[in-house]
Amino acid sequence: MVDRLSPLPHEDNNGSPSEGEGQSNAASQSSQRPKREDARHGNHAKSNNQNKPDNQNNDRSQNKRHSKNNIAKPNKPNKARFSKPNKTIFNKGSKSSASTAVNKNASYAALDLGTNNCRLLIAKPDRDGFKIIDAFSRVVRLGEGLAKSGRISDKAMDRAVDALAICAQKLKRRNVILSRSVATEACRQAVNGVEFIERVRKETGIVLDIIPSEEEARLAVLGCHVLLPKGKGPALIFDIGGGSTELVLVSTHDTIPEIIEWVSIPWGVVTLTESETIKEDSEQARIKAYDNMRKRVRESFKDFGDRLPQSGDFRTLGTSGTITTLASVYLELPYYNRNKVDGIHVPADAMRTISQSLAAKSPYERSLLPCIGEQRSDLVVAGCAILESILDIWPADKLGVADRGIREGILRSLMNNNGRVSLRTEQ
Repeated sequence: MVDRLSPLPHEDNNGSPSEGEGQSNAASQSSQRPKREDARHGNHAKSNNQNKPDNQNNDRSQNKRHSKNNIAKPNKPNKARFSKPNKTIFNKGSKSSASTAVNKNASYAALDLGTNNCRLLIAKPDRDGFKIIDAFSRVVRLGEGLAKSGRISDKAMDRAVDALAICAQKLKRRNVILSRSVATEACRQAVNGVEFIERVRKETGIVLDIIPSEEEARLAVLGCHVLLPKGKGPALIFDIGGGSTELVLVSTHDTIPEIIEWVSIPWGVVTLTESETIKEDSEQARIKAYDNMRKRVRESFKDFGDRLPQSGDFRTLGTSGTITTLASVYLELPYYNRNKVDGIHVPADAMRTISQSLAAKSPYERSLLPCIGEQRSDLVVAGCAILESILDIWPADKLGVADRGIREGILRSLMNNNGRVSLRTEQ
C-alpha cells in the first residue's frame, strides 16, 4: 500500500526528465524579502569568492564534516565531512542589491551541475510558492572516470558544455533576472575543476559556483523538507548523488528544520559503480559486486550511524534519481510520472526487495524496465546499495520520496531569503 504525503501543486513544463527524475512545479515558500544573490542581470550567477576547490580533499576514504570551529564557507569545501554543528543560523550566499519585495513578474532560475546530471529550473513566484515555467535535465556524466584519473575528461566536459549551452539559451529566452548556478562533487574533486568552470564561463556565459558538501546538503533539505511525514523525534533526509551522498538528521518541531547531524560520503552512483569491476556476467558475480558496494558504503556511514538515535519514529525522506526510479518500479509505472511519485511514501522492505532484485539482473534486463532504461541500467545498482546501507543505520518502516531538492532549495533562497540559505542547527 502506498501512502501519499502532502503533495504540492504541479504543472507541465518543457523539461526533459532523466534518470528517473521529473521536474518540480511548486514549493511552499515563506514570506521573506528577496534580494539579488549570486546573479547578474540576464547573465547567471557569480559568487564573490567562487570556484575555490579544496585541493587537499582528494582522499575518498574521509567523510566531510563541520564543527564548532570549522563552519564551512560557501565556496571552500571542508577537509572533513561529518560532525555535530554548533547552534547558529547558516546564511549562505553573496551580497545582493535587489528590491525588498518579490517581483511577481520576474523569472528566477536554479541550475545544478552534478556528477551525473545537469538540471535547470526556471520559475516565477506565486501565492503558493513558485510556478515552474521551464525546465531541463540531461545526463552528462561529468564525473565519468574521475575516480581513477582525478580529472574531468575532455569528452565529459564536452557533454556538460553542450547541456549548459541549452540552459544558457533558456535563461536568456525567459528573461531571468536572478539565478544561481552550482557545481558539486565532480568539480570539488577534479584537479582541473577550475579549468572546466572557466571554459563554461567563456563558452556559455554561465558562472558556476563550486559549493561545499555542507551547502549541498542544506540546499537539498531546504528544497524537499516540506514532504517529510509527520511524526515525533528527528527525521533523516538524504540525497544520493552521482559523486557523493549527503545525509542530514533534522529536528522538525519548527517550520524551518534544525540540523542536528549531517554527513557527506564520497560515494554516489557514478563513483560507487566505477569502484567495482564485474569480471564475469553471471548472477552470482553481480550479487557479489553488490555486496562489495554495500560494504564500502556501510564503512563510510559507520561513525555517523553510531551517533544517530537508536529509537523513535525513524522518519526518512529521500531525494534522488535512485529513489524516484525505485518508487516508479514499485508502482509499476509504464513511464515516469512525477505526479505519481513526488510526495508518496512506500514500504522500506519493498524498496529493499526491489534493490536486491535489480542487483541480480544483468544491465540488459534492467534496461527493459520502462522507468530505468539504458541510461540508468548500469548506475541504479549502486544507488540501491547506498539506499540499503542508509536503511541499515536508520531502520525506517516507510520511505518518503521527493522529486525535488537542490534546485528547489536554490529557488526558495533566491525568492524568500535575500538569496541566502537559512537552516537552523542545534547542539
